[in-house]
Amino acid sequence: MASTDIKQQPTDTGPDQLAGLEAGLDALDTRTTQRVPLGKTLLAKAVPPIAAIAIVLMAWQLAYHFEVKEHYLLPSPADVGRTLQDKWLDGTLLGFVWTSLSRGALGFLISVAVGTPLGLIVARVKVVRAAIGPILSGLQSLPSVAWVPAAIIWFGLTDATIYTVVLLGAVPSIANGLVSGVDQIPPLYLRAGRVIGATGLQGVRHVLLPAALPGYIAGLKQGWAFSWRSLMAAELIVNAADLGVGLGQLLEQGRELQDMSWVLSAILLILVVGIGIELLLFAPLERRVLRSRGLLVRN
Repeated sequence: MASTDIKQQPTDTGPDQLAGLEAGLDALDTRTTQRVPLGKTLLAKAVPPIAAIAIVLMAWQLAYHFEVKEHYLLPSPADVGRTLQDKWLDGTLLGFVWTSLSRGALGFLISVAVGTPLGLIVARVKVVRAAIGPILSGLQSLPSVAWVPAAIIWFGLTDATIYTVVLLGAVPSIANGLVSGVDQIPPLYLRAGRVIGATGLQGVRHVLLPAALPGYIAGLKQGWAFSWRSLMAAELIVNAADLGVGLGQLLEQGRELQDMSWVLSAILLILVVGIGIELLLFAPLERRVLRSRGLLVRN
């Protein structure tokens, strides 16, 4: 019988080959980062929003030119710009912005102080979640303006009415965001924390909150959005001489005077302040948290 033996090639499993294999695996796992020039970064970040704003202004100007609405109902961008300029020259523009911004910031901070422990309790106590969880979700979907009549009856035309509406609008969003973040924590983290003795408040501080931080930041962003919207709804209706004039009252004054340039100016200021806080505060904070955890994907 003919021999059917198959000669096997010798396999080299020496230290040099193992070292080369490890180096190759490390190279696959390593992301090479190149420093992007500042000009290219600014171009990539600035051009899209500038182009979008230019398109909106062009469409607005075309609608004004072709009189989609009468000019007193749809003023041109230049008319709105002149109204803003007049307010600036009068020295009243920053006062309107500061009144609303200070109210929004204080209301948001109080909402964080209330919503954070509430979210932790709902997330960790099953009985509380079963009882309060659906209520929080329902409150989050309830329009903030619905609370204004009740708050006026409770507190009258005072700052307490405005802050009540802000809290009822922002607290559910912050609490639900934290609950969502806690639900996404791998159970291994919590067990490891208990093993090293991080229980109670220490566990919340050193394990629970840091692990839930991405979801918590998302809840804070949404909480600010609800806080700002609730504030504008309250300021539109709660109007008294001793409360000062915020952006909501400015918008209502424009409606009473039937001045569309005034109304659109107030709307523009509300939009700019809301977006500005998002871009200057929450967006960098979210990027930093996600980057520190390797969750930020760069295209």
